[in-house]
Amino acid sequence: MRKLPLIAMMAATVLVGCNGEKEVALETNIDKMSYGIGMSMARSVKGQPIDINSDAMLMGLRDALADKEPRLEEEAIREAFAAVREEQMAKQEEDSQAAKKVGEDYLAETAKKEGVKATDSGLLYEVLASGEGDSPAATDTVEVHYHGTLIEGSVFDSSVERGSPAKFPVNRVISGWTEALQLMKVGDKWRLHIPADLAYGAQSPSPKIPANSALVFEVELLNIEKS
Repeated sequence: MRKLPLIAMMAATVLVGCNGEKEVALETNIDKMSYGIGMSMARSVKGQPIDINSDAMLMGLRDALADKEPRLEEEAIREAFAAVREEQMAKQEEDSQAAKKVGEDYLAETAKKEGVKATDSGLLYEVLASGEGDSPAATDTVEVHYHGTLIEGSVFDSSVERGSPAKFPVNRVISGWTEALQLMKVGDKWRLHIPADLAYGAQSPSPKIPANSALVFEVELLNIEKS
């Protein structure tokens, strides 16, 4: 859980009255600044993978700012933090294993489809368009357009949607990409179905990508810069 700065806690007393929510006139710069602190505080808390009882949280803020006697002993609070953390870890592991199983089932079914090819590593690919250029080496830099989704279709990253190709060394990306790019030629466009262990595995780089997710990318190799 992220520790919240004192200035953020002060926002709660501006935005919430003792008997519940109340409207506050946002007229002065102090009013506006205080509102901004409250917004920042809320976004910080919402960004954490935990459930929050906002009424209990605001009670704690008000008590601390008013120097009231704490309603809970520090030991009880530490135990609650530890218990929630343990529950989180168990839930994350459960979700991770479920995502892995779903991905494995998806890949098994996809491998049966016409036009889908498999490599020894378990990478699956489909050729959408064929080029005639060179293939890059692992140490080369490539320029590509790509569109990345989860297996159910949710987009998590796309140079196509941004309208700007990406450029990077072949050996500095996930291993599924490194393998596929060295098989592609300039002008090729492939759809990659990447197992979790050739993607990000259990260490997701983004909330948009659940841990142990199989991923789908459409990749077009535009150019190679030889090392």
